[in-house]
Amino acid sequence: MAENIIKTEYSEIMQKSYIDYAMSVICARAVPDARDGLKPVQRRVLYAMNELGLNYDKPHRKSARIVGDTMGKFHPHGDSSIYDALVVLEQDFKKGMALVDGHGNFGSIEGDGAAAMRYTEAKLKKFTQDVYLADLDKNVVDFVANFDETEKEPVVLPVRVPNLLVNGAEGIAVGMTTSIPAHNLGEVVDAVIAYLKNTGITTMELMEYIKGPDFPTGGFVVNKSELREIYETGSGKIKLRGKVEFEPGKRKTDKDKLVISEIPYTMIGANIGKFISDICMLVENKKTADITDISNESSKEGIRIVLELRKNADVKKLENMLYKKTKLEDTFGVNMLAIVDNRPEVLSLKKIIEHSSNFQYEILTRKYTTLLTKELEQKEIKEGLIRACNIIDLIIEILRGSSNIKQARDCLINGNTGKIRFKSEASEKEAATLNFTERQATAILEMRLYKLIGLEILSLKKEYDAILKKIAEYEKILGNRDVMTKVIIKDLEDIRKEYAVERKTAIEDGQAAVYEENPVTEQEVVLLMDRFEYIKTIDAASYERNKEAVHAENKRVIPCMNTDKICIFTDTGNLHLIKVLDIPYLKFRDKGKPVDNISNYNSKQENIVLVCSAAELAANKLLFTTRQGMMKMVDTKEFEVVKKTVAASKLAEGDRVISIWKTGPDTLVVLQTAKGYFLKFRADEVPEKKKGAIGVRGIKLSEDDFVEEVYVFEESEETQGESAGKPVDLKKLKIAKRDTKGTKIRL
Repeated sequence: MAENIIKTEYSEIMQKSYIDYAMSVICARAVPDARDGLKPVQRRVLYAMNELGLNYDKPHRKSARIVGDTMGKFHPHGDSSIYDALVVLEQDFKKGMALVDGHGNFGSIEGDGAAAMRYTEAKLKKFTQDVYLADLDKNVVDFVANFDETEKEPVVLPVRVPNLLVNGAEGIAVGMTTSIPAHNLGEVVDAVIAYLKNTGITTMELMEYIKGPDFPTGGFVVNKSELREIYETGSGKIKLRGKVEFEPGKRKTDKDKLVISEIPYTMIGANIGKFISDICMLVENKKTADITDISNESSKEGIRIVLELRKNADVKKLENMLYKKTKLEDTFGVNMLAIVDNRPEVLSLKKIIEHSSNFQYEILTRKYTTLLTKELEQKEIKEGLIRACNIIDLIIEILRGSSNIKQARDCLINGNTGKIRFKSEASEKEAATLNFTERQATAILEMRLYKLIGLEILSLKKEYDAILKKIAEYEKILGNRDVMTKVIIKDLEDIRKEYAVERKTAIEDGQAAVYEENPVTEQEVVLLMDRFEYIKTIDAASYERNKEAVHAENKRVIPCMNTDKICIFTDTGNLHLIKVLDIPYLKFRDKGKPVDNISNYNSKQENIVLVCSAAELAANKLLFTTRQGMMKMVDTKEFEVVKKTVAASKLAEGDRVISIWKTGPDTLVVLQTAKGYFLKFRADEVPEKKKGAIGVRGIKLSEDDFVEEVYVFEESEETQGESAGKPVDLKKLKIAKRDTKGTKIRL
């Protein structure tokens, strides 16, 4: 067989494949559908639970069974993602309305993980069954084949409320994210009803019903005036605050307390621990002296973080400090992205309600069409049975005269009497006029004799009248949109009456937290770093008294001002900045803190090359040299940054910074390699580059050689190096050009 080689541009294949992957992540994983507000994995978990019969009035079943059924039938993407989705659906501190009733450890608001799926159990909540899964048997949504075409699964669930608003959504796709806050169920239902009564309603009018987000953790939304724009555009930032209450001491010996009883939604999980840690740091760094003790008394009943206060503490100032310096005030980024007609779209509040309402009309149209079809079938059958009861003697005669059921059915449907024995010619003539439908004939042949009792015949007629009433009702609903709207409104009112809960989050236009730090008195200090990279500052007078011991016991000693910053350059090309005020100010003999604990420096992954103060740095240029011989001169203005960590130098793969010197253009540079080569040249041969550049080659290295040492000195200085344990007078080396091999020193 001849080979069929297809030639194509590689970039085109990559582009197409990446777009296909991106759309798959967006539509089939990370972003919810606008109709039911669910991601595929959530939808499949709920449907699998429904198929397992895990109703609210039934016993819990092992989560492992739910995960197994979901993965085996509908979602073949790993058990951890399925179980994670199940856990989140159960957590009432993450969802406006939890959809799963869990039994066991499903995690906590403080970030504790759920127990393994073999230990926990779950079933559906009544709310989920009534509002999310009702009428699935009435052909209200489309079903498609699952991944291996052995099962059918719903494209969407027939959710009767805008779940996008009620439970919100969070997801990270490719190139886009969705972040929708939760809202109060009762308010959302009222807004939908208002929209159904007046589709021309404005966002401002909708906000008379939906006051704003209602986060399950409570707290305050303090930028009420900005909510209108967020709801009209579908994006923006919501400013959140926790709830702080002052509790005075009950007795004279008791201390006053500040109690955090509600937290911003963004603080859920590990951020609670970080919040407490941040308060501890404020106390340690002497930002406040009003807090004497911190305790976390949170339980199943709710959040309770207690700050004990010293006598006569300034409570208002302390509260403002917590808002400004911790996550007790935070922002929630809103981006109401959802899938509409298989395309991602950022939706306004009104658009979300509009899509949900249109979905309700579609659900009800399909539901009542299915119900009408069934009632019309029953009407046909009942009409046949009533007619058969009126001529029951003839029916019996046909049945007794037939030799098989096929003859009897043919006679009932087509009046074919040829092979049937009748008692009289009149009976045969009457039988020839019969024209029952196939469905009626089947019902007559299956009819039991007790149906011939008088009361049963009356019951049959009552059932027929009831069917006619239902048909008229269904036709009225399907034929008149206003009537269908009333049905939707009635359903929504029933949901609100049974399931609506009180609002948890208060909406207000809060005043900005004003906190002024106590002015720092500028003074000279000396930074000390020992060989274990513990760091501290001491006052200048203490340094002068213990100068000899200071230099003997510490690796780095740097005089600086307490208002300055310390720059730490590492061999990975990073620059870490630390405020001197954030470094413990201690006595000479006190133990400092590891640098790792007060900066982003990681001693396990990088090594310190240079430590200096920002003030000292400002008067110089920096000469960078790497292990592979790459060099560059960088203006120190490049390092005037706000971030705690920046990339100070770009490095080639496998390369490391080995030297950073503060230098000017009139100095000399000597590079020494591991194989004993020395190259001496003027520093001004190294061009000035940006911090994001790799630089130029300083020395040509032979195979397996690398730069081991860098010497920078003035031409008048006497400087010695060392090779093979013996001194080398660097002044006697001949000045050469950069990017040459250098001279091998033979001793």
